[in-house]
Amino acid sequence: MKQAHNVPVLMYHHVTPRAGMITASPQVFEQQIAGLARAGYRSLDTREFLGHLRGEPVPTKSVLITFDDGYLDNWVHAYPVLQRHGMKAVLFVVTGWIGEGAARPHAGQGSVPDCPDHHACMRLVEEGRHDEVMARWSELQAMRASGTFEIYSHTHTHTRWDKLYAGDAARKCEMLERDLALSRQALDLHMGAAGDQLCWPQGYFDADYLRIAQAAGFRHLYTTDALGQNVAGTDPLHIHRFAVSNRGGSWLLRRLALVGHPFFGPRYHAWKAWKKRRRNRA
Repeated sequence: MKQAHNVPVLMYHHVTPRAGMITASPQVFEQQIAGLARAGYRSLDTREFLGHLRGEPVPTKSVLITFDDGYLDNWVHAYPVLQRHGMKAVLFVVTGWIGEGAARPHAGQGSVPDCPDHHACMRLVEEGRHDEVMARWSELQAMRASGTFEIYSHTHTHTRWDKLYAGDAARKCEMLERDLALSRQALDLHMGAAGDQLCWPQGYFDADYLRIAQAAGFRHLYTTDALGQNVAGTDPLHIHRFAVSNRGGSWLLRRLALVGHPFFGPRYHAWKAWKKRRRNRA
């Protein structure tokens, strides 16, 4: 098998009819996933992806599909599309936001629950009404049992402890240690195992975060840094991901061809980094 040079990691949050901020509509998501399948792309599981980082061969057209937070719409709208096209994904869940109860209907099973936009989801979470907008453990278990989703940690509270305790490094570290421990406990209890993969809330991490995560048993850490390629030998503590826009399948295929190219990909990322530095200086 020819070794893929780079495996792009796609980052999603929501799939809901209320498309907008970090949200794809079900129609666009269907176009994207169907487009990947038609073009011959294979969605890897994490065992294959991490093998690629160690230098093991994977198909040239490979991607890793990820979702952050664990919203109800991931079950209602994203899961049926992925299943229909035989594609796999990874869901990083905020374990403290996930509740109990029977699985609700997903698309294709009749009337489905309402799935609001991102701002409404955040408002309801802040009000403690998690169950209205977040997946349940029963739904996560069903998605994993089907072989479509793997479930890993996005912390227990999604709190930026570096901001909350900006002047108290010891307290910051103490709270992060507790947060990760609670997340592992919840995943061990409800999913059977927490695994060694963690996605950082808002993509933030520092030296303390890295040290604490590794001490907690996390060996593969996912960022929101889009400006790099996941090639053989990439640091498993700094896995690159790029956010997928609410644009059609042809856009996604063009983007994958660009960011995955061994020559043009690094130059595209360098150009984007230069633009970002210019904006920050302005």
